[in-house]
Amino acid sequence: MDALRVAAIASLVPLEHLDADPFVVDTRSQHAMCARWAAGQGYVITRQLLFYGLRADHCALWADVDEGQVDLFVAPNLRVLERALRSVDEFTAECRRRGVRLETAGLDEPAYTSAMKAEVHRRLSMPTAGYDGT
Repeated sequence: MDALRVAAIASLVPLEHLDADPFVVDTRSQHAMCARWAAGQGYVITRQLLFYGLRADHCALWADVDEGQVDLFVAPNLRVLERALRSVDEFTAECRRRGVRLETAGLDEPAYTSAMKAEVHRRLSMPTAGYDGT
């Protein structure tokens, strides 16, 4: 039997929120949490999605589902999902209507030190300068 194919949803939150809520800004850690959850379930991440305030019916959410590349969505937690989507309730209803599962990983978030916040800041503030986060 093939593993379920998962689209991991992360939130695209402005860097100015880094001090108040670093996890919702740190898309790399959000996707890593989703990948750990999927691996623990025996599922495969086939898409990494990055949104901020997206409508529940937006084609960017559903194109991979329609093409048979995604069987379920996972977000790290509800807080991230609430930032990624305009309405979690509408998205949940659309998932039900289309027969696509929606899960939250619910794993522990990293405890951000000032050095970790600085790394996130560097990575996100210099993407056009060729910085790859390593």
